[in-house]
Formats: sequence, C-alpha cells, structure tokens
Amino acid sequence: MSTTASRRNAPVVEPEPPRTFRDRFTLASSGVWAALQAAGLSYAAVALLAVAAVLDSPSASGSDGGLGAGGTAATGLWLLGHGVPLAAAGATVTVVPLGLTALALFVTHVTAKRSAVPTLAAWLGGTITYTLALVAATVVLAAGASPSPAVGEVAVQVGAAVLGGVVLGGGGFALGMFSAPDGPLLAGLTPRLDPVLPDTARLGLRAGLVGLGLLTALGGVLTTVWVVLGRGTAAEVAAGLGGSWFAVVVLLLTQAALVPNLVLWSTAWLAGPGFAVGADSTFSAAATEAGPLPGLPLLGVLPGPAWSTPVAQWTPVLVVGCGAAAGWFAWRRLEPSLVRVPDLAWIAGGVAVAAGAVTVVLQQVAGGSAGAERFAVVGADAWVTGGVVAAEIGGGAVLVLLGAVARRWLAARRSQAAPDDGNTPPGT
Repeated sequence: MSTTASRRNAPVVEPEPPRTFRDRFTLASSGVWAALQAAGLSYAAVALLAVAAVLDSPSASGSDGGLGAGGTAATGLWLLGHGVPLAAAGATVTVVPLGLTALALFVTHVTAKRSAVPTLAAWLGGTITYTLALVAATVVLAAGASPSPAVGEVAVQVGAAVLGGVVLGGGGFALGMFSAPDGPLLAGLTPRLDPVLPDTARLGLRAGLVGLGLLTALGGVLTTVWVVLGRGTAAEVAAGLGGSWFAVVVLLLTQAALVPNLVLWSTAWLAGPGFAVGADSTFSAAATEAGPLPGLPLLGVLPGPAWSTPVAQWTPVLVVGCGAAAGWFAWRRLEPSLVRVPDLAWIAGGVAVAAGAVTVVLQQVAGGSAGAERFAVVGADAWVTGGVVAAEIGGGAVLVLLGAVARRWLAARRSQAAPDDGNTPPGT
C-alpha cells in the first residue's frame, strides 16, 4: 500500500517532445549569432590597434594605403592569435601571441553565455561558424599576399585555422554554454566518463593541473620581477625607437599580447631547461648567453648573466614544491584507510601526465619561429620542458603521498604498541 501511495504521489515527468527541424535550426542560429559576435569583436580589438599603428607611422602613404596595410596586419595578427602561421618579410612566424588567444577565448565565452542557447545544436552551429570565419580570413589574406604563397603553405594555414576554430571557438563556446555543473552537456557526459578512468587517476589529473597552476603563478611572479628590474633597459629601447606618445602606447599594448608567452618561458627557466630568443642564445639559471635581439622593449627585461648563479640553479626545488602541493591536494581528498598502492600509482601517474602534457602544449604554442635565420628558434624546447616538469611535479607529489602513508603507518604501529594501562573498557 505504501508503494502504491508513493507511486501515486510521485511527480509525473512528461517526456520532452521531439524537436522539429525548425526547433533545431532556431537553436543552432543562436550559436551562429554568438560566433559572429565573437569573431567580429575580437577582430575589431586587434584591427583598432593595427590600423592606428599603421596610420601613425611615418611610412603611411595616404589614408587608403594606411587602412589597407592596417587591415592586412590586423588579419594576420588575429589569425596568428588562433595559431595560424603568419608569412611576413620572407619568413614564417609561428609564435602565438597568447594575449590575443586569451582575448579570443574570453570573447567567445562571453558571447556564448549571453547569446547562445545552451544546447548541443547551438554549440555546433557556433563552432562551425567561427571556424569558417577563420578559414575565410585565411583564404582572403593568402589571396591578397604578394607574391602568392604556395598551395601547400595555404593548406597548412587552412588546417591550422580549422584546428584553431575547433579548439578556441569550440572551447570558448563550451565554457560559455555548458560551464555550469548542471549544464546539459556536462551533465550528460560526466556519467559516461566515469568508467574510462579510475577515480584516483582522475584525481591525479586534477592534482597535476593544480601543481601546474602553482608553477604558472610562480612564473608570473618571476616575470613581474624581471619587468620591475629591467624597466630601465626597456625604457631605453623604447626611447631609441622614437615615435610619438601614441605610438609608444600602441607598442605597449601590442607587446602585452606577448606577456603570457614570457610567463610560460619563465616557468621553463624555473624548471631548469630555460628558453631561447634566437638560435645562439640561452636563458637559464645555469647559463645565460644573449645574442643580438630585436628592438622590442619587452625583450629588455629578459634576465642577464647576473641571474645565472649557483643559488638560482636550485629553482627546480620550487617546482618540486608545486608537485608537493599537488600531492597534498590529492591526499586531502582520499580516505586514508582505503588507500592502496595501486591508488597511489594512479594518482602519481595522473599528476605527472597532466603536468607534462599541458606543459608540452603550452610551450609548443608559446614558442616557435619569430622570423628568419636565427630567430627561427624562439621559446623553450616543449618536449624537454614537459618531461622535466612532469618529473619534478610528479616527484614532489610522490614524496608527499609516500610521506603521508608512512606517517599514517607509524601512527598505527604506535597505537598498537601502546601498553594497556588497565583503564581500557572491555570489548574495545
């Protein structure tokens, strides 16, 4: 009787009626509208600076020529921020200005959150539209280039535009539409991902991201120190370039797009491998060899030989400390009495894989080629840095996990070895 009553009082959930083609089109159009806003706003921000810089330069010949050159420069920089290689002055630039990447990701997130309906159809519509906008801009830029690029080069650029549209556009739209814990996409995917990896492995991946986040924060602090101590040299470089105050402001805003790159290079400096700005240069805690550098004020803040000291060579200990924090993060979310050796192995492996894999990706896009000849090598070696960071952060996590297990084991041994003073109640 109680069962019948409970069924009778239970709320009735009506099945959702199947969506018609018109419903799906309406949902997808909201994603398309969000994508058009995101592409237009992010491009407008870059174009404003590029056109202003070109018009302010003494070499600008007439308003039409200046606007055309500024539009071309803006398109190239906007695409470069999405990972599309830029052909300039007979060289190919592959260093992604991560400040522009962050701008594009933020704009796609905001427009999707405000304009798109959080459904899979809207996400697909927005991602496809954003990707097509990148591909169209790539084709138009290649068609207007002189001399015309080779077909293979254009194919590589189009492929990079597709990848950038899917990763940045799709990622930004997903953050905007489905970032809520009860969002329609994440709520449906999370149960399906549960059987793929053990809980401890997923906890290790999360802990690895925590450790890498702490390392990035340390890189930001180190970069700030470099900027403060090197502001005099940067000011001298800026003064040597000349130009009006407006040109200086535009130059500073433009260089801000490269600050995240410098932060990632500083994490490679902390980890040990260091980075390069030119084929014959080295910036690391062990040695510093700086060759001739371009006239960019931001490069004036790079660490000099005085930073390569025996004390500085101990900076990898800080990275191990980030791994220790990651291990503590994981341990606090475990039930100590249920932890076994395979669980610790899964956690340690997840920490190392997450920290190393993300480092490889970030260093790969933060470095590359910045010009011809010696400047074809800029940034850190992604694979070496990723391997070192994985070992250091993973090693720090292992130390903390083993220490926590050992401390718990010793506490259990002491409690077993404690003499009975006769006051222990029977049966306990």
